[in-house]
Amino acid sequence: MGKRLPPLMREAVAEFSSTFILLIFGAGSVAQMVLSEWKFGNFFSVNFSWGIGVAIGCYWAGGVSGAHMNPAVTLAFAVVRRLPWRKVPVYWTAQMLGAFVASACVYGVYYDALNAFDGGVRQIMGPKGTAGIWATYPQPYLSTWNGLGDQVLGSALLVGCVFAIIDKNNNSPDKGVTPIMIGLVVFVIGATFGFNCGYAINPARDLGPRVFTAVAGWGWGVFTAANNWSWVPVVGCLLGGVLGALIYIGLIEMHHDSEDDRETGYDLERIVITTPDFKAQANDIGNGNLAFGDGIPMAST
Repeated sequence: MGKRLPPLMREAVAEFSSTFILLIFGAGSVAQMVLSEWKFGNFFSVNFSWGIGVAIGCYWAGGVSGAHMNPAVTLAFAVVRRLPWRKVPVYWTAQMLGAFVASACVYGVYYDALNAFDGGVRQIMGPKGTAGIWATYPQPYLSTWNGLGDQVLGSALLVGCVFAIIDKNNNSPDKGVTPIMIGLVVFVIGATFGFNCGYAINPARDLGPRVFTAVAGWGWGVFTAANNWSWVPVVGCLLGGVLGALIYIGLIEMHHDSEDDRETGYDLERIVITTPDFKAQANDIGNGNLAFGDGIPMAST
């Protein structure tokens, strides 16, 4: 039997794999819709595919890394002291690579369809624009600041709902159902806030594929198109993720009653300023995350 990977490397591989799963289904659904000129896909099928991609990604990596698949989720967990800061760059790198590789796979599968659609001339936007298969771009009417607010709100809803779903002192679902619920959150965000700019709600889901399109034929204009839109899904999602976590903790989690010696009724000040005391599971899997693990305490004074 081969030697097992070190704990942090296992978590990195899990984040890579789960983000790959998310993007392969999500971007694949958009490619099928766009390249078939909406004959084999629509906005519902795209939203459904992104939601299912998240759910399946959670099943792939939930017990190993927490299946963040999203730098905004990772940052939020670190800010509230549920993930060691040293893991943040590792998770972010793995997520970006997973998104990039999945984008390349979708491109390879649909290469001939792309050429049939645009005649081999890659265009970012417009009637024959295909860069939006991979990264998000705003509607012509959308201002940068309105778009930033869109991304902050969408990401805050995502992360706040994730914190609610995994809160074991609230009405959390069974462990095996949790991925489905998180996938449904992504689905409903797309169904309600997808029109303005494609509801990235995930910097890796947007930036990784955008980098791929830059090197795969669309050029570096993917970063400057739509009034330099490319920074909005990154900054907005990171800000929104942290905001969503803090709102849930401040409004709900810190007000739980303490019972049965469980650590509840968290103090937001303790979450933000104290030194975390992370405890790994018996097999070291899921070290430093709360999403699907047991027994990882909050910081204590």
